[in-house]
Amino acid sequence: MPRYTVHVRGEWLAVPCQDAQLTVGWLGREAVRRYIKNKPDNGGFASVDNVSFLVRRCKGLGLLDHEDPLEVALEDNEFVEVVIEGDAMSSDFIPSQPEGVYLYSKYREPEKYIALDGDSLTTEDLVNLGKGHYKIKLTPTAEKKVQNSREVIESIVKEKTVVYGITTGFGKFARTVIPVSKLEELQVNLVRSHSSGVGKPLNPERCRMLLALRINVLAKGYSGISLETLKQVIEVFNASCLPYVPEKGTVGASGDLAPLSHLALGLIGEGKMWSPKSGWADAKYVLAAHGLKPIVLKPKEGLALINGTQMITSLGCEAVERASAIARQADIVASLTLEVLKGTTKAFDTDIHAVRPHRGQVEVAFRFRSLLDSDHHPSEIAESHRFCDRVQDAYTLRCCPQIHGVVNDTIAFVKNIITTEINSATDNPMVFASRGETVSGGNFHGEYPAKALDYLAIGVHELAAISERRIERLCNPSLSELPAFLVAEGGLNSGFMIAHCTAAALVSENKALCHPSSVDSLSTSAATEDHVSMGGWAARKALRVIEHVEQVLAIELLAACQGIEFLRPLKTTTPLETVYDLVRSVVRPWIKDRFMAPDIEAAHRLLIEQKVWEVAAPYIEKYRMEHIPESRPVSPTAFSLEFLHKKSTKIPESEDV
Repeated sequence: MPRYTVHVRGEWLAVPCQDAQLTVGWLGREAVRRYIKNKPDNGGFASVDNVSFLVRRCKGLGLLDHEDPLEVALEDNEFVEVVIEGDAMSSDFIPSQPEGVYLYSKYREPEKYIALDGDSLTTEDLVNLGKGHYKIKLTPTAEKKVQNSREVIESIVKEKTVVYGITTGFGKFARTVIPVSKLEELQVNLVRSHSSGVGKPLNPERCRMLLALRINVLAKGYSGISLETLKQVIEVFNASCLPYVPEKGTVGASGDLAPLSHLALGLIGEGKMWSPKSGWADAKYVLAAHGLKPIVLKPKEGLALINGTQMITSLGCEAVERASAIARQADIVASLTLEVLKGTTKAFDTDIHAVRPHRGQVEVAFRFRSLLDSDHHPSEIAESHRFCDRVQDAYTLRCCPQIHGVVNDTIAFVKNIITTEINSATDNPMVFASRGETVSGGNFHGEYPAKALDYLAIGVHELAAISERRIERLCNPSLSELPAFLVAEGGLNSGFMIAHCTAAALVSENKALCHPSSVDSLSTSAATEDHVSMGGWAARKALRVIEHVEQVLAIELLAACQGIEFLRPLKTTTPLETVYDLVRSVVRPWIKDRFMAPDIEAAHRLLIEQKVWEVAAPYIEKYRMEHIPESRPVSPTAFSLEFLHKKSTKIPESEDV
């Protein structure tokens, strides 16, 4: 018998259908009838006959014709919404789709798997799991470790040993012993009471990352979860059933308790859950729609699901990967600006950086040479000012290797900490199967990722700070020798005047966001948890800083390409012309003023999707192979230093000085 899950005024109703020839209109009326029946005041309606409504799919929000047969219009167990006339204007109307409807069209069920063992997950892997590129399975070794640790827990329960979180209460109640008959109730109560977060829910990508990372930690075999329960969690992930996890509420000390509890709440069939099939609905309905059952928690399993730094660290993985991407592309954008401002490449000479050999500085200088070397890539723009009388450039151009370089080194440092953290056991108590015992400790404390992500925000912000100054130089005719604000008929047109203001506003906002959250601590849990990391805020604001950096560099990219329009017919180097062509494929030149926000967003999208890096990277790596044959190509996030003590590559003296 077909069954449909119908959303009416904030409530979900399961409506069975004995005859598939019945219509969409019948389904809507039957759902409203059931809704009215369950309300003491009949929901404010005299009868279902007085109700006018529309019916639409939850997936994509497409409207359905009342006369269409259900067997034609809907799939079995599909989620639909009845929108009662007038409700859309009511202040208490609760839509089933609060935001992010576009995600439906992006999700495709993956066919490939990543095997998790708890020890070898990378930040790239986790981001790809978040994007829905892979499903998860456990390695045989991980399965065995999980089984061994569970045997320790079962022995503790059988012998009625007093162990924190297994046979006792939590936090201040650690000395309260719980009867064996109440141990399962203890775990459910833990999850329910700790689901106290607030704010917007994590989007599907971030929730997938959070769930995947918790699975990876459980796979290490130090949490005491049963293999049966862990496999159920994996099934939920593979079906992309994602619990409602508010982004705020963790102090990052005894793990990310509030967000991970919301994650666990969905797994036990309570609270809200999202899937590409259902949108937001009650968790029990979403699980049922995918043929899954709510998890029944055994002793210690609630604690195993919620104790750890996975909220901080999963967001930290996204932050590190996005920071790496924008740092690489910042070198390309700055190179284009240098060309437009007719700067010199002398400051990127190999010997200068060999005597101050910081990894990031050396690599950034190399990238500038690979994009600007006029012997390798002739530039008509560079040739046009070869004999100018300028001696050196402003710091925002000349010192890019030193400024961009330390950002790269900061990212590398933070990535090392985050990579260690995502493959660490962060439970309490820890279950050591080899010793047959549990040990209480403090691996749940989030100070490591909190401090690292505060540092990341401070480091990456500098890319926006220096970019905004380069935008100023592009827009200021006294500094650029270009038309004011990069537009013809200035006065009639304002050009990039306010785009530069936007960049300045974002940089200023970042200055406040860069204040470290981890310097703060508030005692919680009746002074049991008397020092906390505040790592959740460190992670969230690091992501906001990085987004602002991306947006500022998007504005610089547009400004630099617009500057080239005033230097035509002269051409820049081949790699930078390729970047220019990429930008012009999505944003046309400014002949006169137009609505600019969509163009900034289009350039921002190029940077987020790493399109700028994709078109320039082949030239950078070819240059590396031709000038440093002894070195191997580096990955986009790594730095190659072999050339430091090898062949010296100098910029030809024909460059302007």
